[in-house]
Amino acid sequence: MALPTLNEPGTKTVSNNNEAITIRFRCPAELEGKIPEPVPASMGLPGWLKAMPTQAFNAMSNREEDTVKRCPPFVDAMTSGFLLPLVCDLKVENGEMTWDNDLPAGGALEFPRSPVGFHDESQVAGSPLFEPDRFVIKFVNLWTIEAPAGYSLFFTHPVNRFDLPFTTLTGLVDCDLFRDGWVHFPARWHDTNFNGVLPKGTPVAQCFPVKRENWVAQTAAMTPDETSRAQELSNRMSRETGLYRRQFRS
Repeated sequence: MALPTLNEPGTKTVSNNNEAITIRFRCPAELEGKIPEPVPASMGLPGWLKAMPTQAFNAMSNREEDTVKRCPPFVDAMTSGFLLPLVCDLKVENGEMTWDNDLPAGGALEFPRSPVGFHDESQVAGSPLFEPDRFVIKFVNLWTIEAPAGYSLFFTHPVNRFDLPFTTLTGLVDCDLFRDGWVHFPARWHDTNFNGVLPKGTPVAQCFPVKRENWVAQTAAMTPDETSRAQELSNRMSRETGLYRRQFRS
């Protein structure tokens, strides 16, 4: 079983929007052009999303209705931020992982040569991730990542990628400060029946820039004017197909 990979990037500088905020990805000089590059998430949409229909018959309403392919929040989450790729093919057979990673010898900077590492189960003892005699895997990332001053990066499993046989853990890294070290991606391999190949370039993590700011929560009952606006919007949403996409999507 083979899974879809990221599209090959065509340029060295990539952006997922029109703003001039840059996330800098750097690899050891020996690896330039030899390992897949991070890409905007919009370039790494899976084949199943592209192939699925935009509408399907809903037996409960007895009519054709939009699928998640036409749900802007669902798709916008999948196309935001950047995807980090698997560095080489990873073969899985009967629970055993093997790979053939023909990387050049390191120079001034040492770097891991395997696509995955492992965490002992004791490191997740007491959490829902713990299973006796079962490691937590760690996808190796050979790109350092630098965010602009005041920004952290939110790393998580590739959004809505339920087809992948693993689930990447979520973490927040202050990559404006921690910009010269590796950020690897622990993950739980949940599909114990998987046999096949994760191809080189398969997305193993997605990252989103997060500006560090202080936030407080404010709660209140709706005013009469707010109640009226909310009801009017609710009525419009039920009458006008695609209203959010046309009027409220930035």
